[in-house]
Amino acid sequence: MKIRVISAVILLAIFIPLLLTGGLPYSVLMLAIALLGLHELLKIRKTKKDFPFLVELCAYVLVSFLTFNNYKSQNLSVLMDYRLMSVMMFVFLSPMVFINNSKKYNLNDALFLTSATLFVGLSFNLLILLRNFSLTYVIYLFIISCISDTFAYITGRYIGRNKLAPLISPKKTIEGLIGGTVMGVIAGVIYYTTVINPGIEIGIIIFVTLALSLIGQLGDLIFSSIKRYYDVKDFSNLIPGHGGILDRLDSIIFIVLGFILFLAVL
Repeated sequence: MKIRVISAVILLAIFIPLLLTGGLPYSVLMLAIALLGLHELLKIRKTKKDFPFLVELCAYVLVSFLTFNNYKSQNLSVLMDYRLMSVMMFVFLSPMVFINNSKKYNLNDALFLTSATLFVGLSFNLLILLRNFSLTYVIYLFIISCISDTFAYITGRYIGRNKLAPLISPKKTIEGLIGGTVMGVIAGVIYYTTVINPGIEIGIIIFVTLALSLIGQLGDLIFSSIKRYYDVKDFSNLIPGHGGILDRLDSIIFIVLGFILFLAVL
């Protein structure tokens, strides 16, 4: 537990100043995290099968471009660059012809690389654009994620009895889900109505915050399912006491993706 706390303090000491600063320093941090996240995804995939080096290298290059796409924009409605999408399809599908060996590279490999690259690049690009749009929204989303995760753990540990998804994450409980959701909603709603928009209809912000808390916990289970499939405990051991980048950011990634769906009503 001591190592876990120390790691968390160090991470916050790095993240918070860059989050408050915004701009290029924050964007570079998001790019670094995106590349580490992609590395973790590819690493566990390679426990079953390696990728050709050049194709894997292209994945890192494309994630860099996707993450930095319109990184100076303050408009969350900016469309993704479809030229990048086209390049990505060619880059990952064409090697099936040139390599001409399904044991070395096949459609499953191409689809995994395509989805992993798009998922990581889009998620961290949104974290950049959202910071440009409003620092207070980013804090709102992190509050939901952190409070939901923390109280899901506390509630599940002390009063959890009924397993939520035993085949995916044996330690998670229904009581933990309820406790995390309730506290995440309370904290998120208080922050939003105090700092962002005191005049918002209370029913709307409760509904949105509830949905985001549940989406974040769903994201946690999705990433747990990936680890279970590849039979690994953590995505990596990069962060002592916490695991990898994706182990720490699983819920916030999905909360950010979910937030875009509700932005029009806020």
